[in-house]
Order: sequence, then structure tokens, then C-alpha cells
Amino acid sequence: MISAIWNVSVYQPLYNVLMLLIDNLPGHSVGLAIIVLTILVKVVLYPLTAKSIRAQRAMKALEPDIKKLKEDHGHDKKKLAEHTMALYQEKGVSPFSGCLPMLIQLPIVIGLYWVFSRGLHEIDISILYRFVEVPAGLDMHFLFFDLAAKSVLLAVVAGLAQYYQTDISLGAQAPLPAKKEGEKANFQEDFARSMQVQMRYVLPVMISLIAYSTSAAVALYWATSNILSIIQELLIRRKGVSPK
Repeated sequence: MISAIWNVSVYQPLYNVLMLLIDNLPGHSVGLAIIVLTILVKVVLYPLTAKSIRAQRAMKALEPDIKKLKEDHGHDKKKLAEHTMALYQEKGVSPFSGCLPMLIQLPIVIGLYWVFSRGLHEIDISILYRFVEVPAGLDMHFLFFDLAAKSVLLAVVAGLAQYYQTDISLGAQAPLPAKKEGEKANFQEDFARSMQVQMRYVLPVMISLIAYSTSAAVALYWATSNILSIIQELLIRRKGVSPK
């Protein structure tokens, strides 16, 4: 049941758009189609992405106030929670506003990865819509890459782009201070430190390994997606940090 819903609502539409692009782009280029499809998805999801980034940066702007509240009410968890929520309401910021857009985008991101990772060397005619013609051919070569094979270079580019995208996203956040000797462990801060390390260093390595283990088509998708995310982040920064 879930698999059928996934195929009808996510996988098949993305697959058909990709086939439509391949059929109409010069040379039936799969690489160019991947780039165009990734751009289209980024454009459609831009409002959600912008809202998420602005919400994250608005939360960052409140960090000094949150720190002051912890100093004043850290001994009383209930009061700290009450004052923190009051601060959010006063500033018009929701701590969860950055999560929902990301959750909405996740199925589409996974769907794109699924389309490219399942291979494009053969066209699945059974899931094509009536108005989508079968492409006359599939050019799996893009620049000097064979998209049906593995590519170390594209996998490295995808990983580096992910690292830089994470770096500029988290770069505005001051690194969490190291624990002082004899200081009690704080689960929240320890978890945040761990997440920062994993986002900055582990995730890019994982993406490079995944991109290399599948095909250059997946690596091209990841590289294009991350580069576009960097551009979006920089554009949104220039427009300000209002969460609205």
C-alpha cells in the first residue's frame, strides 16, 4: 500500500518529468536533464527552503537571549521553558518552523535519488504517462563523464559541495564551547556538538561514498543539488533574515 502510494505520488511523476526532459533536450542528454530537473525542483521548493533558512537564522539571532535565560533560570526547568516560549512568542519565532519545510522536501529529495539510483540505461515504458513519448535515445555521456558508470571526481565534488553548503549554513553559529574541567555533562549541548561534527564532516563523506557506490548520475544530482543549495543560501542571506 505504502509502496504503491510512493510510486504514484512521487517516483512516477519525477520519472516522467525526467523522460520528458530527455526527449526534448538537445542530444537526449541525460546529464543535462538531471541538471534541469534538479533546478526545477529547487525552484518549486524555493519558498519552503527560504522559510526554513530564515527560521533557522532567526533562531540564531535569539541565542544571546536564550543564553541569558539559561543563566537566570537554569536551575528551574519549568520557568526556563515558560520564559523561553514567551520569548519566542514575543519575537514571532517558532522553534519548529524550520522543520516542517524540510520534512515536506524530504520525499521529493528521496524520490530524485531513487530515480537516478535505479538506473536510466533502460526506459520503463510501463510507468510513462500517455502524453510522455519514449525518448528516441539516452545519451549517458555528459562532458567527459559516463553517467552509467562510477565517477570518483563527481563523487568528490558532491561531497565538497555538501561540506561547503553545511559550512555556510552552520558557519553563522558560533562553535559550542568545550566543556570545562569538572563541569557536569549537559545532554543538550553534547548532542548539539555531536550533530555539528556529523553535519560538517561525516555527512559530506557519506554523500561522497553513496554517490560513488551508485553511479555518476547520482553523483551529478547530488553535486548539482548542493551547489544550488549554496546559491539559495547566499541569496536568502542577502535578502535578510526575517522569518516571515
